Amino acid sequence: MGNNNEFIFASEIKAILASGLIQPKISTQGLSHYLQYGYVSSDQSIYSNIFTLPPAHQLIWKDGKFTVSRYYSLPAKDRAINLSDAKEEFLYLLKNAVKKQLIADVEVGSFLSGGLDSSSVVALVDEFLPHQTTISFGYDHKDNELKYAKEIADKYKTNHIEVHEKKSDLVTSLLKISPFFDEPFADASFIPHYEICRAARKNLTVVLSGDVGDELFGGYHFYTVENKLKKHFSYRNIIAQFGLKLYQQIKPTSFLTRKNMEFSSIMDFHLNDVRNAFNKKERDLLGVSSDYLQTYSFTPNPDSLNDIMRIDLENYVPANMMVKSDRMAMANSLEVRTPFLDLDFAEFCIQLPDQLKLNDSNDKIILREAMGSYWTETIRSRHKQGFGLGVKNWFAEENLITLSNDLLKDPNHKVFNFIDFKASQSFLDKDERHWNLLQLALWADNNKSYL
Repeated sequence: MGNNNEFIFASEIKAILASGLIQPKISTQGLSHYLQYGYVSSDQSIYSNIFTLPPAHQLIWKDGKFTVSRYYSLPAKDRAINLSDAKEEFLYLLKNAVKKQLIADVEVGSFLSGGLDSSSVVALVDEFLPHQTTISFGYDHKDNELKYAKEIADKYKTNHIEVHEKKSDLVTSLLKISPFFDEPFADASFIPHYEICRAARKNLTVVLSGDVGDELFGGYHFYTVENKLKKHFSYRNIIAQFGLKLYQQIKPTSFLTRKNMEFSSIMDFHLNDVRNAFNKKERDLLGVSSDYLQTYSFTPNPDSLNDIMRIDLENYVPANMMVKSDRMAMANSLEVRTPFLDLDFAEFCIQLPDQLKLNDSNDKIILREAMGSYWTETIRSRHKQGFGLGVKNWFAEENLITLSNDLLKDPNHKVFNFIDFKASQSFLDKDERHWNLLQLALWADNNKSYL
């Protein structure tokens, strides 16, 4: 609400700021969530006086009053189903999802990374649209993924476009791309993502993406770790923990045992260790001590692996993955569609028992079983690989350090109105936390006229 009781709404924060009717204030909870995870939760905004309409919610404004309510919740219970029935239903629902998303009055292409997810989408598109256009992205140095993508492109005789990106001037890219995010955003893969969207737009206006396969089929490495953690020994056994603490003084313990002692459940480990930049103590040092606790549409069982995947679908997916996909695509006037998020298909996957997703030796079991025959042998034996480069490589760039020094070594910079200058200096180690602070400072720089 504006100062004179105006109701201001827009699809982007920058439009609200441009109205001149709001003097934004930084939300310490939004900032805390950003420092911890590298993005702002989709249930809040980085400003305490600008509000997000959260996913699956509606807002009704009537007679000067408004109410916000949830209209959709994730299916909270798992189904009992065996592998052969699950395979059949999986394939049927996924074919339908792809078919629906191919409806367009223009050509629909596909991103193809050569991973299991995008290879599956491309294989099923081929049943409805032979000789589709596929696009792959690779940096020109190290062993990139282009060769895997090419195998699938050849198998399905697609019109295949390879984008070879020289890791050119990173700072120029950052300064160009970061203003498309209205809130601080630290997922470094937004840079290659912008480039692949830009390349796609030369030939296409609509593209299918293989996003969200990891959350739906259990593809991330840390899910496998959590699955082992869960079985490692009982968290609840206090005596075992007490005995272990004594035992630990004598003998270094395994990673799993250490994490078991540090966290109260796999959910606690997932939320406070996986994909975290600054922990509670470090956020306190930076002077940001209010915490943000996201609410979910279901009541998570802290020991359930499937509930951890549900949590990712309600926090990481909308606030990080979909934000990245949407902003980078729209910045290039490209529409990106996500077949795996088709309602019927996604709900089916969410409810599959977790042993049809992963076990100690394999990930994405349901996908491998249902789609394996559509891939090539090399693809079948693949496990997850990240997109692009780690931030360590970025910080090898001379000019990135110069930018970092300009922004983060100047105590008068806007960013130090809300984080402690002196404390932040100890985190400039060319790692995830340094990158997180750099993106925060860039964001503050882009918005300095409002802050």
